[in-house]
Amino acid sequence: MITTLTTERLTSSVLAVPPLARRPDYALDETENTKLIRHIEAGGVRTLLYGGNANFYHISLGEYDQVLSYLESAAADQTLVIPSAGPAFGTMIDQAKIIRRHKFPTVMVLPQQGITTSDGVEAGIRKFADAAGVPALLYIKADGYIEPENVARLADDKIISGIKYATVRADTANDDYLRRLVQRVDKRIIISGIGEQPAIIHLRDFALGGFTSGCVCVAPGLSAAMLQVMRRKEWPKAEQIRATFKPLEDLRNELNPIRVLHEAVRLAGISQTGPLLPLLTNLPDREHDRVAHAARELLQRETTHRL
Repeated sequence: MITTLTTERLTSSVLAVPPLARRPDYALDETENTKLIRHIEAGGVRTLLYGGNANFYHISLGEYDQVLSYLESAAADQTLVIPSAGPAFGTMIDQAKIIRRHKFPTVMVLPQQGITTSDGVEAGIRKFADAAGVPALLYIKADGYIEPENVARLADDKIISGIKYATVRADTANDDYLRRLVQRVDKRIIISGIGEQPAIIHLRDFALGGFTSGCVCVAPGLSAAMLQVMRRKEWPKAEQIRATFKPLEDLRNELNPIRVLHEAVRLAGISQTGPLLPLLTNLPDREHDRVAHAARELLQRETTHRL
């Protein structure tokens, strides 16, 4: 596992956002998680970001050290692993004490919904980074959470390593908040955080540094290829690759992004992901056929690279 971090390393790979496999009793399933990690690494993706899809929102403090120890040991030498903390302030401060025992070069702070102010979020991120001994990866997924001015101060003071920007817009190109953000913060540390679908606009029109993906867990080679062609500004080819992800992404948007991805990895035969940790539940059986079809089609494209 990589233990040092630069801006170039943060954006050199697609940031895979995988689910976390569990046994029927909700215990961590190391064997099945390792299968998924190896599948992602084999496709050329070397950054693993464990956040919402891994249901870190509901992980217990009692198993936090165990999960971090596993992730630290399971990744290949040249793989960057970024776990998450929070979203509540008290939780992230308690988790920071555990993070200090490990060698992760950054940790993402999950965004708290409501009961926040922009200045309060800035103060909390500062206190977390100080307690954890590493910079935070800031996660923005809704307006009103933190203003660009606060983000800029965190970036200027090296409190954050980067930003996962995942606020969904009806029109990705029409994003006043993001335009304000890129005027105040180095674009290279801002990562498009909503998968392949908005990534082209985010990288082409806003010059963001890279993108995260959940469907990369099914087709890592295709996702990595999409990042490469975008780096070369081959936008039509990037659009062609993006289209291969659309059927599964459409189901994630229609049903639930976390629950669909969790089942897609299993139904594609990549890893037995098991039950979702409460307060979530697995996708109903009636939706499995549609997810299985989309996931297997995507995996077949990955296998043949028939674009």
